[in-house]
Amino acid sequence: MNIIFGASGFIGSHLIKMLGTDSINFDLIQKGKTSKLYDIRESIDRVENNISVVFNLAAIHKTPGHKYHEYFETNINGAENVCAFARLNKVKTIVFTSSIAPYAATEVEKTETVLPMPNTPYGISKLVAEEIHKRWQAEKSDERKLIIVRPGVVFGQNEGGNFTRLYRAMKSGRFFYPGRKDTKKAAIYVKDLVRLMVEMAEKEEPGVHIYNTVYAPCYTIEEICKTMAKVTDAKEPKLTVPAGVL
Repeated sequence: MNIIFGASGFIGSHLIKMLGTDSINFDLIQKGKTSKLYDIRESIDRVENNISVVFNLAAIHKTPGHKYHEYFETNINGAENVCAFARLNKVKTIVFTSSIAPYAATEVEKTETVLPMPNTPYGISKLVAEEIHKRWQAEKSDERKLIIVRPGVVFGQNEGGNFTRLYRAMKSGRFFYPGRKDTKKAAIYVKDLVRLMVEMAEKEEPGVHIYNTVYAPCYTIEEICKTMAKVTDAKEPKLTVPAGVL
């Protein structure tokens, strides 16, 4: 059995579809019989039998969009409580969805060995949450497996985020390139992300395994717009507004 914290969200909804009926969604949003109401900011003392993997996707992530303290209260306390739940239930594998935000905004390619230097409350909270999960793994390092994925912009059906807003702006003819066309965008399709999460949870040995889950090389905003215009009814943008004007 798999436990998913945050399966009612965008990534989680695709993950639970992939895993099928052998999964339980622990989330604030209750959906039928497969969901349990839990607030990860509070302790979780529930005991379950035969848990194979805990997937921790629950987080406050919209940036900007929340007060600074909310990122820390949810993402850090959530990591502590999910790890405590894993200890209680003798779980040996956790998959934690972090972010590329701990690297801070940059177009310089980052590998998993690069020192993270977050400069936003969200990025800081995610990096601290990673360390909390690492501490759980280190308690029994020869038995426990921790998979940390650091996705960029995740796009796909029901995303409702960056790519959806881009499509709507292109379709209405209101999108223009801000400053330049070759800005790099680190991104990954949601079904590729959840497939990798499940695959890594199954194949990796005990230890800590970190993956920057984005397509490489990163696509430029122009390449993304051209492709989006090709496969949808959106209009390919033509105008570039100089940075000085912006």
